[in-house]
Amino acid sequence: MELTLLGTGASGGLPRPDCPCAVCATAHGPRARAATALLVDDALLLDLTPGAVLAAARAGRSLTGVRQVLLTHPHDGPAVELPAVLPPAGRVPDGQVLTLISGHRVRAVPMDAPGTGYEVTSPEGERLLYLPPGAAPAGLTDRATAPYDMVAGDVIARPDAVARLRAVDAIGPTTEVIAVHLDHDAPPGAALDRQLAAAGARAVPDGTTLVVGEYHAVPDVPRRTLVTGGARSGKSLEAEQRLETFPAVVYVATGGRRDGDAEWAARVGLHRERRPAAWQTEETCELAELLSADGPPLLIDCLSLWLTDAMDRVGAWDDARWADGGEEALRERVAELVGAVRATRRKVVAVTNEVGAGVVPATAAGRRFRDELGRLNAAVAAECEEVLLVVAGQVLVLRG
Repeated sequence: MELTLLGTGASGGLPRPDCPCAVCATAHGPRARAATALLVDDALLLDLTPGAVLAAARAGRSLTGVRQVLLTHPHDGPAVELPAVLPPAGRVPDGQVLTLISGHRVRAVPMDAPGTGYEVTSPEGERLLYLPPGAAPAGLTDRATAPYDMVAGDVIARPDAVARLRAVDAIGPTTEVIAVHLDHDAPPGAALDRQLAAAGARAVPDGTTLVVGEYHAVPDVPRRTLVTGGARSGKSLEAEQRLETFPAVVYVATGGRRDGDAEWAARVGLHRERRPAAWQTEETCELAELLSADGPPLLIDCLSLWLTDAMDRVGAWDDARWADGGEEALRERVAELVGAVRATRRKVVAVTNEVGAGVVPATAAGRRFRDELGRLNAAVAAECEEVLLVVAGQVLVLRG
């Protein structure tokens, strides 16, 4: 089954007309996107968009053989006229199955937002799932009989759609996940590619033809990632985004509770509000134990607070205790953590703070913490396949 993406953007296209934002300003060439529309085997058109006939011609395709036009959502972009070569457009009620003369079977899949998803099965048995913008499949409880060969959906705006499909094995290791409905809220250029790759997905230029079910290398999702950066750089948000498409995540909060500290409680509350409800939270500094156990991905936030706890335990803030066994005890605890990171079988995203680029701390204890955090960051980074530096919300790939 061949799938030609006549467009891969939001209903208003990308760049949006008269929009001065940075994403729209850089959306040119292969990064420019018309509204999303999918042509399946030249026989089925999913979503009718302005300029569909011209888009098909540019892709080396014709719409004259299309026997069915199905809409997934109300069109809120520029007005669309039905080309004379196409049959009337319509929608299939949720749960119903439509069989085309070409042999394709189309089942309407219920969504949790306005719109209809379509599961398309080719005469040869390949299966495609196409999701409307801003929507995810609703009511998924039973395990899928087999993963889809391809899923095309709004990965950036609804990463939980991918997580829901993974939770019931509808997306498997060989499923090709294609991001469509891309708008100017998505990051520009290489940043989009990086974010999608972390989710096991990719975007393609308009006019691309893909073979559904054809083997290809699925984007490699790093097993261990270290995200570093300064205060309020966006490092925690970056770490969270890298795991949004996973059905279960353990969020490891190393800061613990601070009774009576309203400002700290507010910070913790903001973090919790933006995390998916399905994520489990563990408030602990026993990271080696978690890393050695089996389970879903870990998001550790953060290593600097873990180090603070470790230095508290060995009395590292006091010069005398530091000299009398404290340094050796801290080295042992750090070595245990680094060894656990090296040996873990779980997917891990760890957050830390980048230090040493500012004023030298005024106290010996402050300088000691700065030095030890620098050593810890370097040791953990050496065990990670991917290391990211976040500056002003922008991600620089240091390794990966």
